[in-house]
Amino acid sequence: MSTAILTGQPVPGSSLEGDLRSLGFDVRVAPNAGDAETLLATVPAGGRVAIVDARFVGHVHALRLGLTDPRFEAAALPGAMTVQPAARQALTRALARESSAASGGTALAVDNLADRVVAALYADGVTPYRPELGTLVAVVPADPQARNEARQAVAAVDDEAVRLRTAVKSRDGFFTTYCISPYSRYLARWCARRGLTPNQVTTASLITALIAAGCAATGTRGGFVAAGLLLIFSFVLDCTDGQLARYSLQYSTLGAWLDATFDRAKEYAYYAGLALGAARGGDDVWALALGAMILQTCRHVVDFSFNEANHDATANTSPTAALSDKLDSVGWTVWLRRMIVLPIGERWAMIAVLTAVTTPRITFYALLIGCAFAATYTTAGRVLRSLTRKARRTDRAAQALADLTDSGPLVEMLAPVLRGRPRKTAPLSAALAAVAVVTAAWVWGPAWQVVLLAGLYVLLSAEAVTHPLKGPLDWLIPPLFRAAEYCTVLVLAAKADVNGALPAAFGLVGAVAYHHYDTVYRIRGDAGAPPRWLVRAIGGHEGRTLLVTVLAALLAPTEFKVALTALAVAVALLVLLESIRFWVTAHKTGAPAVHDEGEPA
Repeated sequence: MSTAILTGQPVPGSSLEGDLRSLGFDVRVAPNAGDAETLLATVPAGGRVAIVDARFVGHVHALRLGLTDPRFEAAALPGAMTVQPAARQALTRALARESSAASGGTALAVDNLADRVVAALYADGVTPYRPELGTLVAVVPADPQARNEARQAVAAVDDEAVRLRTAVKSRDGFFTTYCISPYSRYLARWCARRGLTPNQVTTASLITALIAAGCAATGTRGGFVAAGLLLIFSFVLDCTDGQLARYSLQYSTLGAWLDATFDRAKEYAYYAGLALGAARGGDDVWALALGAMILQTCRHVVDFSFNEANHDATANTSPTAALSDKLDSVGWTVWLRRMIVLPIGERWAMIAVLTAVTTPRITFYALLIGCAFAATYTTAGRVLRSLTRKARRTDRAAQALADLTDSGPLVEMLAPVLRGRPRKTAPLSAALAAVAVVTAAWVWGPAWQVVLLAGLYVLLSAEAVTHPLKGPLDWLIPPLFRAAEYCTVLVLAAKADVNGALPAAFGLVGAVAYHHYDTVYRIRGDAGAPPRWLVRAIGGHEGRTLLVTVLAALLAPTEFKVALTALAVAVALLVLLESIRFWVTAHKTGAPAVHDEGEPA
């Protein structure tokens, strides 16, 4: 239950009390700080509390942004503030001080209790979130003339239009910005007015994409056309869930996780549907489908690793970054650079259109070429930035990169033995390890020579992580490990040349990729990496790579297919069960959510 304490004398004709009730607050009136302190003591400890000056004038959406956002333990705007249970004690202390000061006749520099409480919270070590209001009004007028001017300012700005506009992310791809968001925001409002939640829309998007994958799996032209249309509609719903969350401020930890993981599940399930459809027509494109999933996953790992390595680095500037900032001032270059990296909107639109009018093979060829170009462009730019900037990376960044490497028990055992003086060659060791094992698999296929090279991969992987990953290019190590493991599985499954081996490999890589995405989302949410027992249980990247090479060399092709399937099921069960347990628990305990913001109001 949310409670708003209205302080001061109510203003005749004010709609403030009704506005607060419309936002779900139980409104109580307290003429002074002492009464507010007394009222606060009667409010249940588990509820949100807001303090609002009775003279406040502003838009309802300004109050919504400042008082109802679930992501922050404390928030404030002029004349109003709120705390959740985590900051309740600080609010109690602040009100007690204000009550004592008022009863002692102390002169107050600010005649606004809410603003004085916010200042006290800052002094107590609590930093309230202040939303960007933009054109929205939120003021406490000092006299009738100022009140009249504030009301005119409120009337001059369409509150609902601002709310709709700010529901859309300020930075998005060209296709999403101009082809989806102009109408999906109205769908988001329609959902909000009918009481639908972002999680329900997210689930509807997943179901739609899975139906699209099923249509593609029919292998018929009608099925392909239906699949393309449903994939676009799934993307519309995918945009709508985030816009609904921003429109109604329905943020949640569970919602952030579902939105992130379902995007990957939808796309990769669609790849599988296309591969099944092609097989019905006599064309085996499972290797292309797995290759597309590997390329897309490695692209994401490059993004995540680079961002984690640099987001809190100091002296983090470079000539390359400065050039990028200059290009941002030229409008058309912004859209061009956003499009050539093939973000999800452009990518799904391309897949949908090609599915409807061509064949799965052509669709995968176009996808692989487009994603390879995008990966080359983004990675080259980031390498240049890393080599030209003089950034000092933090221990937190080094730990995040260490967690993203997904090193298992073999590396844990070998790293202390191999540790020597710090070197700058860790990325070279990782690159050499990746090239060695993948090339061996390509040249020899299921053979014991590959097992020997996989052993070398384990040694070089351990050597790469013997020291904290603070070098300029150390962020490349996690994606190199991902590429090595995934490509080894792909090549050995293809070399097995037995029906069903590549689909089994697709399932194994999908299960492991989920674990890697889950690691990223936990780090981004400041929840830490998955527990070490889980990483050890599934072997780490080096253990799985070595195991797959041993199985390929030891077993007959048909047995190898069964082993890959069993390994995929085991990994999937372990990582999914632990991940679901973690995120559901985090949701129930009120962990903060991570969401992309819309435009400033």
